[in-house]
Amino acid sequence: MAQVEATTERIVVADAETVFDALADYSGTRGRLLPEQYSEYEVREGGDGEGSLVHWKLQATSKRVRDCLMEVTEPSDGELVEKDRNSSMVTTWRVTPAGEGRSRVVVTTTWTGAGGIGGFFERTFAPKGLARIHDALLANLATEVEK
Repeated sequence: MAQVEATTERIVVADAETVFDALADYSGTRGRLLPEQYSEYEVREGGDGEGSLVHWKLQATSKRVRDCLMEVTEPSDGELVEKDRNSSMVTTWRVTPAGEGRSRVVVTTTWTGAGGIGGFFERTFAPKGLARIHDALLANLATEVEK
């Protein structure tokens, strides 16, 4: 079993604090940013960054649905980490300034993949699929904060 990683990046025309606050607002903004692959979104604890507990289902493919229960931490300035209680999946959001009134958002998701031939296909195709999902979320984020 190998580590699988998917990383997506986008420059957003809004300051880093505004972008980070939108991502960390699980009880408001975050739910509006989710593309169609997410369902059953629910804030179970908190709702604003550190200490939040958020549930959703992520339909990565037509046959693969992950039931996620994410614990949220903020280990450093501009960083939001979502650790799934139901799997090895960890998603890290990093928001940094990228010039005046602009921010760079990098989202990286890692998990322990399957072994064997199934693991080979997972390592080959899953990062691309997840990158498309993250790209859609980042496009929605840009639309939300660039108003």
